[in-house]
Amino acid sequence: MATRTQRQNPQRQNAQRQNAQRQNAQRGSNGARRKKHDDDTGLMPVLAKAVREVENAVQRRRVTATTRATFQAVGLLVREERARVKTATDLTEPQRADQLKRLDGVATILAKTATREPALLMLLTEEAEVSGSTLALKRELMAAAGLELAAEPTPDAAVRVDRSVVPRSVIARQLANPFMAPDFTDEPPPRTGPSRLATWELLGPLLSSFERAAAGAPACMELPEPIPGIVRGPELMRHQAELVAAAADGHRTFLLADEPGLGKTAQSLLAAQAAGAFPLLVVVPNVVKANWAREAGLWTPHRPVTVVHGNGDDIDAFADIVVVNYEILDRHAGWLGDLGFRGMVLDEAHFIKNTSSQRSRHVLKIADRIRSRTSRPLMMALTGTPLINDVDDFRAIWQFLGWIDEKKPMPELMHALDETGLTPLDAGFFPAARQAVIDLGIVRRRKIDVAADIPARRIADMPVELDGEAGRSIRAAEAELARRLVARYDRAAAARIEAGHPVAEVLDLDLVRKVAAWEREEANESTGENVFSMVRRIGQAKAGLAADYTAQLARSVGKVVFFAKHLDVMDAAQKAFEERGIGYSSIRGDQTAAARTKAIDAFQNDPDTQIIVCSLTAAGVGINLQVASNVVLAELSWTDAEQMQAIDRVHRIGQSEPVTAWRIIASQTIDSRIVELIDSKAGLAARALDGEDTEVEATDVQLEALVGILSDSLRSRRR
Repeated sequence: MATRTQRQNPQRQNAQRQNAQRQNAQRGSNGARRKKHDDDTGLMPVLAKAVREVENAVQRRRVTATTRATFQAVGLLVREERARVKTATDLTEPQRADQLKRLDGVATILAKTATREPALLMLLTEEAEVSGSTLALKRELMAAAGLELAAEPTPDAAVRVDRSVVPRSVIARQLANPFMAPDFTDEPPPRTGPSRLATWELLGPLLSSFERAAAGAPACMELPEPIPGIVRGPELMRHQAELVAAAADGHRTFLLADEPGLGKTAQSLLAAQAAGAFPLLVVVPNVVKANWAREAGLWTPHRPVTVVHGNGDDIDAFADIVVVNYEILDRHAGWLGDLGFRGMVLDEAHFIKNTSSQRSRHVLKIADRIRSRTSRPLMMALTGTPLINDVDDFRAIWQFLGWIDEKKPMPELMHALDETGLTPLDAGFFPAARQAVIDLGIVRRRKIDVAADIPARRIADMPVELDGEAGRSIRAAEAELARRLVARYDRAAAARIEAGHPVAEVLDLDLVRKVAAWEREEANESTGENVFSMVRRIGQAKAGLAADYTAQLARSVGKVVFFAKHLDVMDAAQKAFEERGIGYSSIRGDQTAAARTKAIDAFQNDPDTQIIVCSLTAAGVGINLQVASNVVLAELSWTDAEQMQAIDRVHRIGQSEPVTAWRIIASQTIDSRIVELIDSKAGLAARALDGEDTEVEATDVQLEALVGILSDSLRSRRR
């Protein structure tokens, strides 16, 4: 029978033989990477199986360290495989399109899974740290797919990998000015003679002097009177102007430990202006990177600012202010140390408390390099951490400021200690030594100390950038919404013209509002992508960043109230606090009265419960949380009244300090438009200063947001 079949189908047999030969040729030309392209073999089925396992774990709320490592390993392999497929010479165009389509399917599952577990989003960013567990799982997946593996990495390979880069803009600046000579024009005269304390161990006693401080002992250096007219533009509060005056007087090192809400960012930028400390390097946590760029535009508008993202491909190396986050400092430490900075600001300086960490080593190396090229540069460490807590953490900060090295005080501090005439054996040494350190530049003010300068209730916007797949997905969804609105407008305009009704040539505002109203009405009934679902997705994407900032506040000022609109955002925040070991309680709509009371009591009375995670709707009214004076609004409300009611849980009778509400806003998204609409309609500045309450209808904000999106799209189309 087989012989007969072969005789009857010679063409079919020949085609099968040629197809097998082609497949063997393809495998041979790319054997170093893949063994087969079959649907049931190779990398794709391995990735599909792994991503489904992650998806199931997230759905069951059983996310473990292995789940996170698998999620990141799949993300890395998808990224690498996409790059390979795009350039592979052994694939036909249909095969390439098929492979990319299947990779898109895996990427879509990753993105959808991350919306349910927002903490996973951070694992997809370019700045995300790749752990040893992730690398091991990645190798396991590659082995299961039949891919050839590189030599097994050593356990600390991830630490030794050189990720350093030099952006093209930096190279251009170096070529434009290849002889950037060091600046020693302000070099202080050398001190002569040996120190009488040279043989003493002094770092321990110096730190101990802060622990031994008597109640009410000063915690701030003496600051000069403000200089009238030193700043053009926004008016400074007195405590801010005092620090700027100190910089103008020639002081060059500051440990600025003001409580959050007292304008440390503005003080730093204006101190740099007063000291002529440009170009200025600013190292910050990722969550406040966008805010620093915005504040620089406000306080020093004539000084160009650039923000380093990823490998820095789009930075302007000729800018006066360079903002970079800790997470990518390892890539840029080399060129940052040689760019010729005359000042450096370290925000949330307690991030470098572990002097053996890679992060701290990079910061200290850059600081030393700046001092080696510029005499008396402006060096500022910003942290809201009270001076009496974790005093040993100040070793790294003092080293960054140039007050000490790893073993001993540096000359300026050593001279001040010599001037006391005391040794650590003398009882008076400790208060005198503490004052000597404070005089080097410790500045600490609390809200209550400067209450006359600040409003009783203030809303501070904290813009954040949504990086990675989540950010791209949200921006793509907004672009799709804009295209849908424009298409709908065009159809309506064509129908009007056909009916003999005139339509404005560029922008018919009446028709724009009608189209926006239709979209809003359909969005209320739709289950697809719309303005409401986008706002929710933005809230999910912001969850990790908002939780990170809340954790920083809790470390700096104590108790913080965290408000969110959706339960998944609350879940993501609580998980982040658990991972950081921060105690929290929670108020939700499905709680019993007893559970609600217990959560409030824990926050009010338990010193270990630093954060209370609240639902905007369930906790926005009827409770008192005035033990805190800082509120984080992780998600925006459609109504200003809902927002203000949340803030009033803290700003109420019994509150002894000014209240600051930190509103987390996703830059370059509809978030920013919603904020502008609420503020413009409700008169936010008047409310923040005078306590006025003005209701804004949610429907107005939703409609106007859509009107703005459509209007902008139509105008840009006509340009």
